[in-house]
Amino acid sequence: MNKLPKISFRQINKLAIPAIISGIAEPLLSITDTAIVGNIHVNPTEALAAVGIAGSFISAIIWILAQTRSAISAVIAQYFGANKLKDIQQLPAQIILINVILSLLIYALTVFFVQNIFELYNASGLILEKSVSYYKIRAFGLPFTLFVFSVFGVFRGLQNTFWPMVISIIGASLNIVLDFILVFGIEDFIPAFEVEGAAWASVIAQGVMSLLALVLLLKKTPFSLKLKLPFHPEIKRLLSLSLNLIIRAISLNIALYMANAYATKYGANYIAAQTIAFQIWLFFAFFIDGYASAGNIMSGKFLGQKEYGKIWKLSSQLNRYTFFISLVLGMTCFMFYESIGMLFSKEKEVLSLFNSIFWIVLIMQPINAVAFVFDGIFKGLAEAVLLRNTLLASTFLGFIPVLLIGDYFDLKLYAIWIAFFVWMLMRGGILLIIFRKRFLPKKLT
Repeated sequence: MNKLPKISFRQINKLAIPAIISGIAEPLLSITDTAIVGNIHVNPTEALAAVGIAGSFISAIIWILAQTRSAISAVIAQYFGANKLKDIQQLPAQIILINVILSLLIYALTVFFVQNIFELYNASGLILEKSVSYYKIRAFGLPFTLFVFSVFGVFRGLQNTFWPMVISIIGASLNIVLDFILVFGIEDFIPAFEVEGAAWASVIAQGVMSLLALVLLLKKTPFSLKLKLPFHPEIKRLLSLSLNLIIRAISLNIALYMANAYATKYGANYIAAQTIAFQIWLFFAFFIDGYASAGNIMSGKFLGQKEYGKIWKLSSQLNRYTFFISLVLGMTCFMFYESIGMLFSKEKEVLSLFNSIFWIVLIMQPINAVAFVFDGIFKGLAEAVLLRNTLLASTFLGFIPVLLIGDYFDLKLYAIWIAFFVWMLMRGGILLIIFRKRFLPKKLT
């Protein structure tokens, strides 16, 4: 019997730790906005609700369009593993251009209908007004964000998560500083822009990140942004991968939309509490996703090398690491259970609602870990159709029915988070079963 190939903890962490730091930058921006806006002096609950609604819609757009990052990473990693990078020299410039044009079109389409969009979230009055104001500013950053994500995909395909980490640290740090300055203002110098200030802070930070990404792409990779036609033959496969991942992301965001729409229907305090819980869930998700990114990067390379035993070993090790990390994160939050919500709001009703469901967020973490690891591995294997179908099934056969049943019995936030629990259980369970069926016979190959 052949011995399984060894993949060292150091080898995985060399990719995973920078990916964790890079990955948590995006939710850290949202968490910073949430925490700071939730502590303004005038109408803090409405401001927090508005940022939660508008922020979730922006995240939905970014997640949908950013699926090309995973597709770029998978294709480049396979060529990298096969030592054929010279065959795709013009590919990154072509797909980055497509991404930026697409983001500009999305901005133009949504900015004119943003009030109608947020009314679908059940927003009204001051919450609707602040949501629209926040979005119209924050959406300026969409092309910047999509450009940065595309460049990150290139670096990940090259097995490099260091430079994305550097860009993310600078962007997140700048955003935090600007949040304090622009939201609260500086007496006799800069007025307090409140919700609009948080939006401008994000846009400026995203602009700086895009400039850094451009410089590092040109200096640290073998690719340029010089556009050459005709389109590379791999564009068709890359766009096909991206389209399936976009359909997947749309179904994911249907679940997120319904969660926020129902929370808003229950009242301002409910959507405020939901915003806090979801931002923490998102932070944990991106933290664990650092190891999923390592799975994405390494599985694509191993597939290019036809090292199927290493893919099996990689999944085993990543699941152990992320399961342990998720337990540590959950236990740490249980230790400070009452204090965490107070970082985001001082409103007693909001805190009471948040504390009532936060335990569900925490006990989900080990299940999330399994789901995210296999998400990453199958993205690296370019299995976009499988990922699409898994998310569709989990959303329409799991999340939505559970949410509707829970709402019928007036469970409110409990209904939302029980639905999330079932959603993640299905996502992880389906991918685990299929992975074992496909790769268990090959693990000693």
